Amino acid sequence: MKTLIVVGENIHCTRVYKVGGAFVKQQGDGHFAIVYGGKGDVRTLPIPARFLETADWAAGKVKHCAVAVWQGLYGDAAGKDAAVNYLQYLAARQEAADASFLDVNVDEFSTDIAERCRAIKWVAGVVQATSKLPLSIDSSNPAILRAGLEACDQKRARPMVNSVSLERQESIPVAAEFKAVVIASAAGEKDLPCDTEQRLANINRLMPMLAAVGIKGGDVYVDPLVFPVATDSNNAQSFIDAVAAIRKVHGPAIHITGGLSNVSFGMPARKLINQVFTWMVVEAGGDSGILDPLQMNSKILAAVDTASEPFKLAKALLTGEDMFGVEFISAHREGKLGGE
Repeated sequence: MKTLIVVGENIHCTRVYKVGGAFVKQQGDGHFAIVYGGKGDVRTLPIPARFLETADWAAGKVKHCAVAVWQGLYGDAAGKDAAVNYLQYLAARQEAADASFLDVNVDEFSTDIAERCRAIKWVAGVVQATSKLPLSIDSSNPAILRAGLEACDQKRARPMVNSVSLERQESIPVAAEFKAVVIASAAGEKDLPCDTEQRLANINRLMPMLAAVGIKGGDVYVDPLVFPVATDSNNAQSFIDAVAAIRKVHGPAIHITGGLSNVSFGMPARKLINQVFTWMVVEAGGDSGILDPLQMNSKILAAVDTASEPFKLAKALLTGEDMFGVEFISAHREGKLGGE
């Protein structure tokens, strides 16, 4: 069985739930709450009134991890307890599903850097109190990266920085200072790569910068950058080609990862697409993904049925054979994709 190194993506202030959906319910007292837990163990995280006044709420969604962070920093005693319980629930589920790192991101919690630094330190402490996994500190700001890394338990496996790039060169010395492994993004200084050649060129420039501060080999998780197949039928295959090229040039020591679930944005049956895409990435030489481990991990990867019709339809979508996903979307409407 091929091992997939999963960077669990669920403790992230960009993640949303649908208002009125399965996880956001109005309670008997009229207040709204995040509802979670299993049968016979239903728990709630109260949603503060300030979230009901946001553009997100007006659009029918709420950032559930941001709710937990707000309650943890500013809520009353009950709110703080509920926030801790919720984040530890998310962490424990990902660890049980064989995540290797827990990605923590608070960048969209606030526009104030000092507040985000406090937030990431608090979240890191809460998560590490229940999980033994190392954290992946995820931020575009070096000050927030530093705050998160300072909060990481140095007695466990080395933390991760998500991410460094030609655009984020100032994050490289921060990662080196804390002896972190890094996600090395293929982003350029001012733009994103549009093909395999640009991805490889950017990574080839970035690698010596990392090596110069002692970050090399298995300390590097290259991210060639995943773009949605819904916006361009070539996006998935372009990523697959980049994975193969990077593996060929940089050898077996490095890791190759990416936000693999990005490929399915705007499409139906996202879980199916993500699983088939992950299988394709691993076949091309990838060994990691920034993913929800409850939807994809090594065990799920091993169980993927490559002979099934849903797999073949998803693969045709991802290779560009099914241009614009016409056949895939029709199969979804006709109920031919199983339980997806």
